[in-house]
Amino acid sequence: VAESSSRFAAAGFDRNMFRDTLHSAFGMTDDMIMDRVFRTFDRDNDSCISVVEWVEGLSVFLRGTLEERIKYCFEVYDLNGDGYISREEMFQMLKNSLLKQPSEEDPDEGIKDLVDIALKKMDYDHDGKLSFMDFEKAVRDENLLLEAFGPCLPDIKCSSFQSVALVFFNYI
Repeated sequence: VAESSSRFAAAGFDRNMFRDTLHSAFGMTDDMIMDRVFRTFDRDNDSCISVVEWVEGLSVFLRGTLEERIKYCFEVYDLNGDGYISREEMFQMLKNSLLKQPSEEDPDEGIKDLVDIALKKMDYDHDGKLSFMDFEKAVRDENLLLEAFGPCLPDIKCSSFQSVALVFFNYI
């Protein structure tokens, strides 16, 4: 235990270990969302989640205020980090997170329709993309929009102390 504890303290979580943890402890399966969650936790952009980044990230991930969770989800959904969630980013995230249904209709058309609906509901300044202010206002008006573009927070049933403690102690 001491050896693995010092290894975690020295090295932290790499991307693969982090993704395995998100999957096993929190049931996350979307590769793109898990990569974005990793980048959101990795505050110093060194491709490794330190103990401090892990604890601070989990604090928001599991018990954050609405304001903290809005900021976190926006960062996850802003795929290119330009401060906006574009039509293309929405399309990409929705395409990855929705189940594919066999049908005669082009599934991309349905996703484009969902993007149009999201923009009508959330784009308050009508510029064709979501700024943080647009996203924040939409979520404050309707909390269910917090994870509009894919699940990036744990289910309530997964966020117990026991599951977090189990994950943490498996890696230290």
